[in-house]
Amino acid sequence: MGKILKIIALFAITSALHAEGPGDEVVVIYNQRMPGSKDVAEHYAERRQVPASQIFGFNLTTNESMSREEYHDSLEKPLAKMLDDKKLWHVGSEIIHNTNNPQGKVIWKVQQSKIRYAVLCYGVPIRIDNDPGLREENSEKVIEPLRRNEAAVDSELALLPRTEQHYPLTGPVVNPFYTLTNAALFHPTNNLLMVTRLDGPSAAIARGLVDKAMEAESNGLCGRAYIDIRSVETNSPYYLGDEWILGAGKICQLFAGYDTIYDTNAATFPADATLSQIAFYCGWYDESAHGPFALPTVEFMPGAFAYHLHSFSAATIRSTTRQWVGPLLAKGATATMGCVAEPTLGGTPDVSVFAARWMVMGFTFGEAAYASQQTLSWQTIVVGDPLYRPFGKSLQTLVDEQQDTKSKWLEWSYLRAVNIGLLHGKRPAEMAQFVESLPILKQSPVLLEKLGDLYYALGKPASTIEAYENCLKVVQSPLQRVRVRLYLANVLTEQNKNQEAADDLKELLNESPDYPGRADVEKKLHDLAEKNTAASAKANP
Repeated sequence: MGKILKIIALFAITSALHAEGPGDEVVVIYNQRMPGSKDVAEHYAERRQVPASQIFGFNLTTNESMSREEYHDSLEKPLAKMLDDKKLWHVGSEIIHNTNNPQGKVIWKVQQSKIRYAVLCYGVPIRIDNDPGLREENSEKVIEPLRRNEAAVDSELALLPRTEQHYPLTGPVVNPFYTLTNAALFHPTNNLLMVTRLDGPSAAIARGLVDKAMEAESNGLCGRAYIDIRSVETNSPYYLGDEWILGAGKICQLFAGYDTIYDTNAATFPADATLSQIAFYCGWYDESAHGPFALPTVEFMPGAFAYHLHSFSAATIRSTTRQWVGPLLAKGATATMGCVAEPTLGGTPDVSVFAARWMVMGFTFGEAAYASQQTLSWQTIVVGDPLYRPFGKSLQTLVDEQQDTKSKWLEWSYLRAVNIGLLHGKRPAEMAQFVESLPILKQSPVLLEKLGDLYYALGKPASTIEAYENCLKVVQSPLQRVRVRLYLANVLTEQNKNQEAADDLKELLNESPDYPGRADVEKKLHDLAEKNTAASAKANP
């Protein structure tokens, strides 16, 4: 068993060669006027060991939007001064030489910095409103759809190191860190402050984001990946979105080893989709949380990343039902991103780059998020602990640790190992034997379902049925139970065991009376009843 895992691990995660960002690289910012904001800040600082001297409170509006003047006077300028006063960074002059100006141009920039991240806590506004009175030189050269100066607070604050350089506020600023592979370069001395937020519909939700992140760092990001593309035509201007999302799915599947489920229909996942145990979700393009994400319970795993591409996915983040960021957080997601206003497609995060940097290269959540954005001073907010780094360990290291501690999460690491083995040439029969050899198999619904899938691929229906039935004896996830029952009914039907299939589907409806796919199950039961009647008539003419 150990030999197989070591072979598989060669194809697993290669973590980046940098240490996890320590808490002293973070400043934490809260809104003095928003109840609960300070508590979120102090809780985060305690969990991540951020020095108390790096927790800053500002007197901000409690609205989600603020004016450009409010942003400058109550957040941007006071924060820059505080960082300088506390010697967390130093701004100085520097001469830039070029062929057009032999004497050089003097710019002011951050020359030294002890910090890399800023965490905005519950109640800090998300959006800077458009200022129609702002007039800037050459603004007419910005194309019409982008000739605006509203921005996400987070995205604007990311350029705090460039404030003295007076970059244009009209339209987006090109992010030179897009697709970067050297995480050490994400630094204020290179004109970037990585800004994320712990926020959402309530202070309690915001407070819990760091707890779930740290749980996933300890146990691995467990669960499954769900990818929802629109299957638009290749000549469509929206095809890029499909490419990004599909690319993220391939990273989850081919490099991280997740069971990855794709929806390729034009519509988003239907309500009856069995999205059990979600570790990673990415889809588009509904205005507000829809389908399985609008149900009372969504099975997000601790540490889950969930992102829905929509121009106004973060137009508000305090609602549990409107747009996407708020509802995803309310249902249990740990990290997400979204847009506070129309960015155009190219101004949204490239989630394939995010997934590659986060899962394959072992970047922190903050680093991966800023590597995925083509623009700054624009519309994106990043919600989650910037230090969150669940892929800092190789899969082999994670398995070794979980075997030693008899972790309940070990089944998920084995599942990823099996998937990686299959993707890199291991035969299904070999992987089935490996799963059969695992001591935890009988108590693992995750591995029993996988074993059933492997048997089905090998054309062993009797073994498939047995594995699924054993899975149903121990499964805890309601949606996994539904899915396995549906799989079992299909296999039984294929084997002409119609009465057993009907009994299984009836049990599904008894166990899950509110299942959104109830009508389809009832139709299957009707069809099975007709088959049974026909078979009986044939047997007894």
